Amino acid sequence: MSDTPSRPSKQSAPSTPSNSSTPSAPSAPSAPSAPSAPSTPPEQSDGGNGPGPAPQDTAPQPPATMSYREQHSRATQPQRHHPWPPPPAAPRQPAGPPKWLTDVRPEPPARIRPATFVAALATALLSALLLGDGLGLNLLVVAVPAAVAAYFAAQAAGRRLRPWTLVWAVGGLALLAIPALRDAGWPTFLACISALALGSLALHGNRTWAGVLAGSLGICGSLGSGTAWAWHGLRERAEVSRGRWAPMVRTTLVAVVLLIVFGALFASADAAFADLLGGLSPDVSVADGPWRTFLFAVGLLGTLAAARTAAAPMRWDRLEIRPGRARGRAEWALPLVVLNLLFAAFIAVQLAVLFGGYDKVLRETGLSYAEYARQGFWQLLWATLLVLLVIALALRFAPRGGDRDRTLVRSVLGTLCVLTLVVVASALRRMDLYVDAYGLTRLRISVAAVELWLGLVIVLIMAAGVLGSRWLPRAVAASAAAAVLAFGLISPDGLVAQQNVARYGDTGKLDVHYFQDLSADAVPALDTLPEPQRSCALVGIAGRLEDRNEPWYATSLGVARAREILEDRPLKVVESECRKLGTYGDQRGFYDEY
Repeated sequence: MSDTPSRPSKQSAPSTPSNSSTPSAPSAPSAPSAPSAPSTPPEQSDGGNGPGPAPQDTAPQPPATMSYREQHSRATQPQRHHPWPPPPAAPRQPAGPPKWLTDVRPEPPARIRPATFVAALATALLSALLLGDGLGLNLLVVAVPAAVAAYFAAQAAGRRLRPWTLVWAVGGLALLAIPALRDAGWPTFLACISALALGSLALHGNRTWAGVLAGSLGICGSLGSGTAWAWHGLRERAEVSRGRWAPMVRTTLVAVVLLIVFGALFASADAAFADLLGGLSPDVSVADGPWRTFLFAVGLLGTLAAARTAAAPMRWDRLEIRPGRARGRAEWALPLVVLNLLFAAFIAVQLAVLFGGYDKVLRETGLSYAEYARQGFWQLLWATLLVLLVIALALRFAPRGGDRDRTLVRSVLGTLCVLTLVVVASALRRMDLYVDAYGLTRLRISVAAVELWLGLVIVLIMAAGVLGSRWLPRAVAASAAAAVLAFGLISPDGLVAQQNVARYGDTGKLDVHYFQDLSADAVPALDTLPEPQRSCALVGIAGRLEDRNEPWYATSLGVARAREILEDRPLKVVESECRKLGTYGDQRGFYDEY
């Protein structure tokens, strides 16, 4: 036995702390039990044959290291790695109207007056009773109370009657007299559209280019707002003066009942009075109810729109059209000078043809007399229209440096206008040659009238270059309305018939088939033809007049004169003779060259 204490063997099991003595050998437990303290995993022997679990790598992992750049980035810009939450989104404001709409928007209108609403009701009632049978004097009768309603609304808003407003109003009423004078539908259509445009201009009172163009159609924008304006105004007035409306309604109903009762009794008692009453009153049937209701609604809505516009019109003059960037003198003037030289060369050739005679030109070109005239008119008409566009663009980009620039602009554009007037005269001369060869038709007289009006516009532009251009937009609009009025007053169908009758006396050529489509305005001129040409030319017009049965207020003066002529001199139609003259044919006639 030695005195040195013995060291424990490495193969011995490690001791675990316990409340009792450590057993020498582990015993198999009879039941599982939770340990009172966490046990330490046994150490593995050097030889690897000792008891315990499989060997594990228990070496601690070294901490992940960051570079200096990453540490500096996290310290200086922490929001990249720990972003703050985004701030709450602010409520989105609704987009407002565009600036130009805010500029032209009118002030709130004054409340509708009872007189305005009564005039609107009168217009609607007259529209339902009179306009369903055609257009004639009734259109002018319906327009009068509508104008009165607009006048009352403007007076309530404090607007004053200005000279140009009076010009537009009188011009519109004069245009509405065309349906009462002429039977032709195309002058009537132009007159009605022009009258509507002039009435809208009278309500707005604009004077700039943008104002005249937009103001002529501005009444259409009040169709919806006019109804709402009238409804709110009447409801407010009804709440204030409810006791005064009931007597007025009762008085009106009693008057209507008395007229109906006693009118029916007098009509049944006397045939002459019944005939007079039947001629004066419109023929209204139950079958026409939807059509009459529609006309009532159109008359009421249109009149309320006009009154609403008169009370608070859109201020279209505030639309700003900015001029283009001013160009240099050479850049601006060189293209126009070249164009002037081209116009001058063309006019020189026209003068040579005029003095040298057309026969030489026809021999050299191989064209016929009418082909030469027809070939040039349409091109010259388009040239006139394009010149107006060129003038508008040239003024937009013209130099604006001083007096020298103004002198340059006036001289260059003035020369172009003078040359264009010569082109207009050349175009009209070609149309005259064409009419001499093939006769006058509706299309030819229409385009000739347009060419004349374009020439008048050129003259107005030249005057504006000297006197100033402030009055030019309204002058151009007034000239267009005057041209439409003159076109309706000269009776284009009557002028076509008169020219072709005179041509028949000179050449013996007559397209009888073309006359079948003319209106009753052509009857006085065609009545001067000899028989059988007279009867064969009038047979189509007479047939349409027999089928028509309009009341007096829907009959034009042209129709009344035509019926009187045909009653005094009845037609003597011989079908065989009319077939020889081409009355019933569908082939191309003498006048159908374009």
